[in-house]
Amino acid sequence: MSLLVVGLSHRSAPVSVLERAALAPEARGKLLQDALAAEPAAEAAVLSTCNRIELYADVDKFHAGVAELSTQLAVHSGVELDELTPYLYVHYEDRAVHHLFSVACGLDSMVVGEGQILGQIKDALALGQELHTAGRLLNDLFQQALRVGKRAHSETGIDRAGQSLVTFGLAELATAEGAAQVTDWAAGKRALVIGAGSMSSLAAATLARAGVREIAVANRTLERAERLAAGLAEQRTAAAAAAGSTAGPAARAVPMESVLGELALADVVVSCTGATGLVLTADDLQDALAARTGPASPAAGPGLRLLDLAMPRDIDPAAHRVRGVRLVDIETLAEASADAPMAADVDRVRTIVSEEVAAFGAAQRAAHITPTVVALRTMAADVVRSEMARLNGRLPGLDDKERAEITQTVRRVVDKLLHAPTVRVKQLAGEPGGAGYADALRELFDLDPKAVAAVSRADSGDSERERA
Repeated sequence: MSLLVVGLSHRSAPVSVLERAALAPEARGKLLQDALAAEPAAEAAVLSTCNRIELYADVDKFHAGVAELSTQLAVHSGVELDELTPYLYVHYEDRAVHHLFSVACGLDSMVVGEGQILGQIKDALALGQELHTAGRLLNDLFQQALRVGKRAHSETGIDRAGQSLVTFGLAELATAEGAAQVTDWAAGKRALVIGAGSMSSLAAATLARAGVREIAVANRTLERAERLAAGLAEQRTAAAAAAGSTAGPAARAVPMESVLGELALADVVVSCTGATGLVLTADDLQDALAARTGPASPAAGPGLRLLDLAMPRDIDPAAHRVRGVRLVDIETLAEASADAPMAADVDRVRTIVSEEVAAFGAAQRAAHITPTVVALRTMAADVVRSEMARLNGRLPGLDDKERAEITQTVRRVVDKLLHAPTVRVKQLAGEPGGAGYADALRELFDLDPKAVAAVSRADSGDSERERA
């Protein structure tokens, strides 16, 4: 295993750099394909979120791997390598595994303990599988990371240590206006959600639970906005039926061209799109506030609360200077979360991560020697067949029963001779520094490297079919 990760996150880079380096969805696939086209990567996967961009790869050369992955990140992010390099971090082998498992548990998130990262890791794996850039190592790694993240959330109270960015952002808006709970602050407000992706969907659902009275969903593809609005309507009906209470907020879809008009109606706006430019400018916000003050405006008041979760940002940062507007964005959240208290359960999660890293490393090292053990046993079986063929030529008078008994006896002798060393070598290979045992076994028994490689290819193919 030669796992390498090169990346940058809110911990290593300012938001301004993260914003410029953000990868559009279509750029992620091209990054993976180019990373594989250039040596030394044999597998690749990219984890790209609003506060991190990380490229994972199975490489055969460390320094060449770091140089190539760094270059690819610079090329596809559009940030010059010299400017990007000071903010990049590098993790290798067990440290890379530890990093991803920590990320999956929410320990490395802007809001410690948030669970949305699991969905983003799942998406990263799905893209690697779809493009066939994720092979055995990265499939095993990302699938195990998902299991470790779920284990952390189920066995500890890490959920109490943090929230999703959506919940944390809304809590920041509520606190700024003196509300103790988001539900107290959101009750009766009109909401506008811009975008219909996973983050926007989470925002819409969170606002609905918080008690807003209406949600308008805008998206460049109106059909996606309609699907999200329809889902909210179904949840509203189901919740009302279960509780025997008044229905939740009304939900409707609107085209992106109507966003500026919707601003005049909204009290709170959450935006998270994949746009490369600003969706809302400071002038747009000033115009919306001016429209809200007119006698025909049904809005509750002149204030406008904005939560921008996009990277690069959707809302002009100059909105901070617009009177009547309160903006919380990724930069604001980064500053606020730096002082957020960490739950005692974080220590338990760190212990889980350490345990899982050790187990994953042992499993990978043990798996590395399996093809060699299989090749050894195959060679032994070939020797048995060859010697039995010679015996048949020298003792043609043996009947079938005698021949079968001799064959079985020889096989038992060979199996007993191989049992202890093969079991022991698997145990030793699972320990740190055990990778050399496969080489020793091949050397001692003069195994054909091509035979070992053939076993590895067949085993990999079986694993791919099982995943399919």
